[in-house]
Amino acid sequence: MPLWLVYHPEGTFVTPESKQALAADVMTMYTGGGLPAFYVVVNFITLPHTSIFVGGKNPPVEKPFIRFTVDHLAVHFGDDAERKLRVINTLDRLIKPHVADKGYDWEFSVDETPRELWKINGFIPPPHKSEAEAKWARDNRPSEWQGKL
Repeated sequence: MPLWLVYHPEGTFVTPESKQALAADVMTMYTGGGLPAFYVVVNFITLPHTSIFVGGKNPPVEKPFIRFTVDHLAVHFGDDAERKLRVINTLDRLIKPHVADKGYDWEFSVDETPRELWKINGFIPPPHKSEAEAKWARDNRPSEWQGKL
């Protein structure tokens, strides 16, 4: 599961359409790699402008600051530096039209939570790229499966 938390000030991501557009782009990125769509969770967390501080100061209202935290559970990158670079460059391209092109400042970080500490509706997710995961993707829902992690 990729879990995206988008911390943004009031006045940004104000319409359902702006949120849907980013969430759809995020989902497409992950489903393109074979993950089930329902793995992808994007939460928008609106904060008062006066609750955001960068360098000890509130960013100017006309130059909002958006903070993304991304938690990867389904797929990890390990020590593969080239893959990590591809991922962060992909995230930059994904975020650009939603944030950078609007003149906002932004930052993101990606964490990797161990798969062993993850369940969906009480099920341990099947291994990545397994037939069971492909079934979950086709059905767009979790289900019982036989096998080992």
